[in-house]
Amino acid sequence: MNNIVAIVGRPNVGKSTFFNRLIQRREAIVDSVSGVTRDRNYGKSEWNGKEFSVIDTGGYIKGSDDIFEGEIRKQVELAIDEADAIIFVVDVEEGITPMDEEVAKLLRKVTKPILLAVNKVDNGKREQDALEFYNLGLGEYFTIAGMSGSGTGELLDKLVEVLPEMPDAVEEENPLPRFCVVGRPNAGKSSFINALIGEDRFVVTDIAGTTRDAIDTRYNRFGFEFNLVDTAGIRRKAKVKEDLEFYSVMRSVRAIEHSDVCILMIDATRGFEGQDQSIFWLAEKNRKGIVILVNKWDLVEKDTMSTRDYEAKIRKEIEPFTDVPILFVSALTKQRLLKALETAVKVYENRSQRISTSKFNEHMLNIIEHMPPPALKGKYIKIKYCMQLPTPVPQFVFFANLPQYVKDPYKRFIENKIREHWDFSGVPMDIYFRQK
Repeated sequence: MNNIVAIVGRPNVGKSTFFNRLIQRREAIVDSVSGVTRDRNYGKSEWNGKEFSVIDTGGYIKGSDDIFEGEIRKQVELAIDEADAIIFVVDVEEGITPMDEEVAKLLRKVTKPILLAVNKVDNGKREQDALEFYNLGLGEYFTIAGMSGSGTGELLDKLVEVLPEMPDAVEEENPLPRFCVVGRPNAGKSSFINALIGEDRFVVTDIAGTTRDAIDTRYNRFGFEFNLVDTAGIRRKAKVKEDLEFYSVMRSVRAIEHSDVCILMIDATRGFEGQDQSIFWLAEKNRKGIVILVNKWDLVEKDTMSTRDYEAKIRKEIEPFTDVPILFVSALTKQRLLKALETAVKVYENRSQRISTSKFNEHMLNIIEHMPPPALKGKYIKIKYCMQLPTPVPQFVFFANLPQYVKDPYKRFIENKIREHWDFSGVPMDIYFRQK
């Protein structure tokens, strides 16, 4: 499992630029996913061989620039609760502001690693100016320039040194598939799991957020055996009144990274909202299997919205990855719950299927011959061979003479052809073109 690093600080100090710099490092290696820039506040980074997840808390604060300190304070408290290390970004141009002092006051009480990053330091004079940040009482600081990236190396060296060791996942002989149930607060995650298990294993009340931590349940019924993870992850009741968006996304990060299939529950009466979309793209980015369950369908006025319209609306929001099962369920009346489980198992099987190289070539090369990639600058692209890579998630490589000329629309065409012939419903896939 990865450590979670949260970036905190008041608006406009350059948190997002710094965040983008951290995650690009990683995306440059893994072929960044086209068209998925919807969630600029979560990503993965790697430094000196250590991988960690990064959350930019700034992305969750809605409103104008002069946001009430309350919002910032809330984000910092959540980060202190959930993250394994915190990077506090301040701005050398503006010096120490009252809001910085407020944040520092919260951070001084914390035993977790805190790194102070003084941003926008791009010359000697500013190095001098940075000295005043010793007054925040957080010890040594790191001077960085988010735009040019100078200084981030030293900061990251220190970060990976202070990150706590994560316990290695215990390798079982035959590890069971892990299905995690994710979604915004009050979508009915615990009720869904209780209905499946047939016992009130979790206390379910109408107050959003009575489940504090992800809980695993080994599930064995109807010939399925797997671990069911309930993230229902919102905090103790005292804090329920607060904005829970950032919290539930943060809580979902760990569960999603550690599972095979994500069952995303949405509340039919509220629609597929921003937070549902964040969690969806989080699962997609981590290449997990996905099943969408529209819960509380029994409460929706059927004449205003049919299942077909509702489903079409969701598919529109998740383009271009639309090959995802969507089921309408009710945890309360137990309608279609077993179907939901069967679907999750099917998605798990889809995700682990292997296509033999000979069959794959026979089918795909025939299609490519009839519909080759469009020529670019008078150069013709020839694809002679393709195969599925031996990775835990579906990845396919096509060997071509000019792979750099193959553009995204053709990659999507190839992906659609693979999906038409083999069942990869609910499973994100990667298509690579390489020099033969």
